[in-house]
Amino acid sequence: MGRRSRARGRTDKLEAPTTDYASPDGEQTLTLRGALSPKSRAEYARSSDPAQARAAANVEDVRARAIEFLFERLVATWVVNDVATEGAKPLLARYRAATRDERTWITDVLRAHCAEWFPDVRVP
Repeated sequence: MGRRSRARGRTDKLEAPTTDYASPDGEQTLTLRGALSPKSRAEYARSSDPAQARAAANVEDVRARAIEFLFERLVATWVVNDVATEGAKPLLARYRAATRDERTWITDVLRAHCAEWFPDVRVP
């Protein structure tokens, strides 16, 4: 039996802890992961630094990209009116179609979550 076959049979896969956040109106729930790899933290630091941005990007573009980056890395599930969205591409598509109020709530949730789980990560 080769190494790959042994790896496939494992059932003890590690999973990051998750935390659920409910919206004030109770119609939405955001489930966020409690782990962010060192490589993701370094990439976030680069992408959220206005000095590292492309010449055409303004401060608002850098802020929006930083929030999207954290959203991509941390959100596991987003439930809106009992309809769950999972997976990186569907979640990002749903985020991009979100209303201004939803985006404000998500940013607030990301700030609270990062303050608790990742004190070294500043959410713009």
